[in-house]
Amino acid sequence: MLRGARPGDVFDVQEQGDGRFLLVRLRRPEPRPSMSREDSLRAMDEHPLRLGMSWDELKRLTREP
Repeated sequence: MLRGARPGDVFDVQEQGDGRFLLVRLRRPEPRPSMSREDSLRAMDEHPLRLGMSWDELKRLTREP
């Protein structure tokens, strides 16, 4: 158990040598706010998922000879 540590804390473990370790508590980034429905729909319109090659080329690359 580590004094001052709480469940969910994340540490970077740095080996100092001679069996000594330094623990550095890492700060989690603040979560970004969720996208609104309108923003999500706009993003899908601006960047639709499209296959960048023909189906024949995809089959050739993914099938065993």
